[in-house]
Amino acid sequence: MKQFFSFVIKEGRHIVRDRRTMLILFGMPVVLMLLFGFAITNDVKNVRTVVVTSQMDHLTRQAIDRLAASEYFVITATVPTPHEAELLIRNQQADVCIIPAPTGGKSGGGGKWQIMVDGSDPNMAQQWTAYAQQVMVNSQVTSNNSQLPIVNSKLLYNPQMRSAYNFVPAIMGMLLMLVCAMMTSISIVREKERGTMEVLLVSPVRPLMIIVAKAVPYLVLAFVILTTILLMGRYVLDVPLQGSIVWIYLVSTIYILLALSLGLLISNIADSQLMALLLSAMVLLMPIVMLSGMIFPVESMPPVLQWVSAVIPPRYYIEAMRKLMIMGVGIGEVLREVVVLSAMTLLLLFLSLLKFKTRLE
Repeated sequence: MKQFFSFVIKEGRHIVRDRRTMLILFGMPVVLMLLFGFAITNDVKNVRTVVVTSQMDHLTRQAIDRLAASEYFVITATVPTPHEAELLIRNQQADVCIIPAPTGGKSGGGGKWQIMVDGSDPNMAQQWTAYAQQVMVNSQVTSNNSQLPIVNSKLLYNPQMRSAYNFVPAIMGMLLMLVCAMMTSISIVREKERGTMEVLLVSPVRPLMIIVAKAVPYLVLAFVILTTILLMGRYVLDVPLQGSIVWIYLVSTIYILLALSLGLLISNIADSQLMALLLSAMVLLMPIVMLSGMIFPVESMPPVLQWVSAVIPPRYYIEAMRKLMIMGVGIGEVLREVVVLSAMTLLLLFLSLLKFKTRLE
């Protein structure tokens, strides 16, 4: 056991001495959290809005004033005709146009409107329309003059529709997988390139213990990164931690072990650090971003891609973290994700050890 801890300390010192590795391990989580939390966001803010004034009445003015007073829309111009408003949208000078609709030949819209939206970005266009309708319908309710049926909606878990609630669990899944799998595979392949792996294998320590000793520092670093993300998400991005911290760390431990097993498997396949890096990027990065549900909902994908996403481990971890962190459910509600992650961990660990033994022979 003393020899095992000596290998762990040796690998830990090697990581600390490598400034590039330390920059990747601790710089990347902070940068990604700040980018996805503040820069890369789909929150509705400062939408440039144009109002057509040809058919205005008291009720419509109340709705427009409420729209202007909200934090989501900015009234940038008023025009007399819908055609001029459409020209502003086509010239990229506005995003949304509010047109009061005449009713029964009367002047004024009577509380009815047409919303003209720049649909070049369909997702944002849907959000702008939904926000505008919600704000203007609320003004309709307060006026008590509405003839239209009102549907009162309520958003659970994320009433402000902040994108950070979605991105923080996703960043956790991406970073833990990349750091554990990529750095572990590169670390082991580096020993092969330098010819020191043969020296380690002829030492009194069993080969399996050597591999475990090299993975332990990255296991510790993964927990440090996980804690950093959780603290930044809670105190910088105001993302709630509704669920149990114990269950969050327990599920994360299974996921980290899965990532370490995948890194060991990649190290057995790759013969150089460059090849290990390319395999990690191709096998991990693109599928995580595109198919894990990190950005695009899995339910909206074609059936073929949904089947492919079923073998992407971060998909299940991200789903579990969203339920535990945002919804505040118990471990019973994420039992399916835990079982799948555990099965994948055992399978990858078995394949890694099997391949490692074959190479030793």
